[in-house]
Amino acid sequence: MNNNDMMEKEEIFSKVLRAGRRTYFFDVRSTKAGDYYLTVTESKKFTNDDGSFHYKKHKIYLYKEDFTEFNSILNEMTDYIINEKGDEVISERHQKDFKKEYESETETVEAKSEGDTSTDKFTDVDFDDI
Repeated sequence: MNNNDMMEKEEIFSKVLRAGRRTYFFDVRSTKAGDYYLTVTESKKFTNDDGSFHYKKHKIYLYKEDFTEFNSILNEMTDYIINEKGDEVISERHQKDFKKEYESETETVEAKSEGDTSTDKFTDVDFDDI
């Protein structure tokens, strides 16, 4: 079998999902016996200090005998996440205006302090009163 025959056998069916600096490849492959299985590859781009880049890849193999249970668990997990957190992305990386919880709390405390006209401050404790 020459290289072209091998490549044709490898590329049975493919889909690509680009997601920021990550790319997911879904590929249907063939076993030596001629049965099909699925590979899912996550490829993540990293930039070096000199401007060059490299990719790190992670791959999982899914065989037909595992499809039903895998699909069931995947659906259960994704449904759980959506039900618990909704489908809005909450991430500093994905939302430019995202504020960490502690930043919001700090701003609230600072805003209260700025608007506070009382002269009693936490640092104005008289230890003779204790």
